[in-house]
Amino acid sequence: MQDNESAQLTGWRAKGHEIIFESDTPAGKAFDVALILAIFSSIVVVMLESVVTIRAEHGTLLTAAEWVLTGLFTVEYLLRLLCVASPGRYARSFFGLVDLLAILPTFLSLMVPGTQALVVIRTVRILRVFRVLKLANYVREADTMRRALVGSRRKIEIFVSTVLMLVVIFGSLMYVIEGPENGFTSIPRGIYWAIVTMTTVGYGDIAPQTDLGQALSAFIMIMGYGIIAVPTGIVSAQMAKADRMEHHVSGQACPACGMAGHTGDAVHCRLCGARM
Repeated sequence: MQDNESAQLTGWRAKGHEIIFESDTPAGKAFDVALILAIFSSIVVVMLESVVTIRAEHGTLLTAAEWVLTGLFTVEYLLRLLCVASPGRYARSFFGLVDLLAILPTFLSLMVPGTQALVVIRTVRILRVFRVLKLANYVREADTMRRALVGSRRKIEIFVSTVLMLVVIFGSLMYVIEGPENGFTSIPRGIYWAIVTMTTVGYGDIAPQTDLGQALSAFIMIMGYGIIAVPTGIVSAQMAKADRMEHHVSGQACPACGMAGHTGDAVHCRLCGARM
C-alpha cells in the first residue's frame, strides 16, 4: 500500500483532479457533459466519413474536425496524467489505456490509412462519465454485472466447453450421415452447420437431405432451445447474489490513479490502495 506518494495533490493539480475525475461539483459535471458531447461528435464524424458520397463532398471538413477533436482528447489525456499522483499507475489502468487508444488511431492513420475508423473505441470512454447527472446507478449496475460475470466464469467455461464438444460430435455425425453429396464436404463444414443449427440461427445454406440426418437435426434444434437458457440462468443467479451485496457508490475518484466507482465508506482505493 502506498502512503504519502499515493494520495495528496495540491494547488492546480488538486483542482484539476476534482474537475476531470469527479462529478460532485458543477465544474466536474460540466466537464463530463462536454466530454460526452465531444465523444459523440467524434463518432458521428467517423461514421459520416465512411459514407462515400459524404466523404467525396465534405472529406476535408470531416478530416479537419477529426483532427481538432483528437487534439482536444490528446490535451485531455495529458491533463489526466498531470492531475493524478501516480501518472504511470493511471496510464496502465483500464481507463488509462482506453484514453490512450482513443487518440492513437488518428495518429496511426498517417502511417496506416483506414485505421482512423478505430476511434469508435471512444464509445467505451462514456462508461467513465455515467456518474454525471445522477447516473451513478449505472456505474453500480455495471459493477454488479461485472461481479456476476466473474462469479459465473468457471460455470460458463464448462458450459462453453460442453457446447463445443457437442457441435464437434454432431458435426462429425452429419458428415458421416449426409456426406459430400449433400453439402457436408468436411467435418469442419459439419461443425459449422451444427453451430448454426444449435444456436437456432438456421442460415439454410446447407441442410440435411436424408431421413436420419433430418431426425438428428430436429433433435439438435430442440436441444438448442434448452441450451440457450443455461447461461442466462447461471448469470441471473450470480447477479441476484451480487445485488444482495451491493453498496452505495461514491462520486469520488482516487487521487493517485483516477479509479472511480468506490463505495461511500471507502478509505483506500480498491485498485491501487492509495488513501482516498
